[in-house]
Amino acid sequence: MSSDTRWLDRHEQEVWRALRELIWGFESAMDRQLIRDSELSGVEYSVLAALSEAADGIMRARDIAQALDWERSRLSHLLKRMEAKGLVARTECESDARGFNISMTDVGHKAIVQAAPGHVSFVRENVFDPLTDEERDALHSAATKIQASIRSAGLWENRGAPKG
Repeated sequence: MSSDTRWLDRHEQEVWRALRELIWGFESAMDRQLIRDSELSGVEYSVLAALSEAADGIMRARDIAQALDWERSRLSHLLKRMEAKGLVARTECESDARGFNISMTDVGHKAIVQAAPGHVSFVRENVFDPLTDEERDALHSAATKIQASIRSAGLWENRGAPKG
């Protein structure tokens, strides 16, 4: 053991364990809510949400990967599964034969319209409602600082899509 290690004190251990459990549990809870209410996984919802926010409803696959900060290979596998479920359509990009344009199908649109109210309620009830305005500001500040620290260490890029 290195004598330079800055060990966590008791309070820091409690904070870390609470954060770790939140990180691990929140994603699972969100997936369960989405699947229960709409039969969409969290990652499918994320892709459909990105497409629904695109100006013309069409995005290059690489742009979806970049917007969601996912590895392109994992997104490609997800898009194939979503295409098989009829949620998205993949078409060759006219300006780049190596790329694909992704668009939401009518089935995908119906799915996100069905999923969005429950998902927003889940987020509101579990993230915002339990906190005061000051706690929301503190959470935003803390989350932003933690992300910046991880990014500056070069460990954030290409996190890969969550399982789903």
